[in-house]
Amino acid sequence: MRIETFYHPQTFTLTYVVHDPESRDAVVIDPVLDYEPKSSQTSTTSAGLVEDFIRRNELQLRYILETHAHADHLSGSQYLKRAFGASVVIGADITEVQKTFKGLFNLPDDFPTDGSQFDKLVEDGEVLSAGSLRIETIATPGHTPACVTYKIEDAVFTGDALFIEDFGTGRCDFPKGSAEALYDSIQKLYRLPDETRVFVGHDYQPRGRALRAETTIGASKRENVQLAASTTKEEFVKFRTERDASLPAPNLLFQSVQINIDAGHMPRREANEQRYLRLPINLFRPSDDVGQT
Repeated sequence: MRIETFYHPQTFTLTYVVHDPESRDAVVIDPVLDYEPKSSQTSTTSAGLVEDFIRRNELQLRYILETHAHADHLSGSQYLKRAFGASVVIGADITEVQKTFKGLFNLPDDFPTDGSQFDKLVEDGEVLSAGSLRIETIATPGHTPACVTYKIEDAVFTGDALFIEDFGTGRCDFPKGSAEALYDSIQKLYRLPDETRVFVGHDYQPRGRALRAETTIGASKRENVQLAASTTKEEFVKFRTERDASLPAPNLLFQSVQINIDAGHMPRREANEQRYLRLPINLFRPSDDVGQT
């Protein structure tokens, strides 16, 4: 098994192509669709780099795996699905996320909340066969209710649950997020062998260090600055809750969630043939008619 890493510096996102060089079977984990918010313009530069790598190496893309409905970047899954015909996969609890955000965004009544926009919903412990690749699903909720980690051979792809040890863990203050659940999820990961490789969903490069995509379970247990093996649940929940209360919302929260709970599809065209995203005002601190909170 080989792992090719792609970095999207605008959102600090890491995308992975996991492939078998002999059988040429491959999966992509967490692809990015570029989005420029000032002009509200999408582009496929980043997803195109992934496509070029797959074609150049003559790989057979079997699945596009989403670790969760991201709140900081748009998913490039539909671009890759159109290019290769691969199925888009996400954790089965995406339905809970869809129901929550359908109400928050006041989406149309016919917006599905059964996960049917995705090709496959996976449960905790479910195993996918991607040709010669065996992919085990580990439910790791907390950042969102639908977060999953994918285990392929000796590597886990943790999305926003567990980061490089000098940064810590994902935030838990999104709707239906839970620091208690994230603590329990990471304990599941910490029961894996110490030598298990960990490939993270983002790297924010604290203190300006060089980009890192990979750590290990052992290093995380020893050195994770927010949740080491010795950290109690009470300590973590207190820390995570206080820290999250001080964090600003992600830059692309409203844009990305609307796209990503819909499996990366663009909004449908309206009567004037234009597509629109919904941008709520003062969602977190409601205001009156003159904007006073």
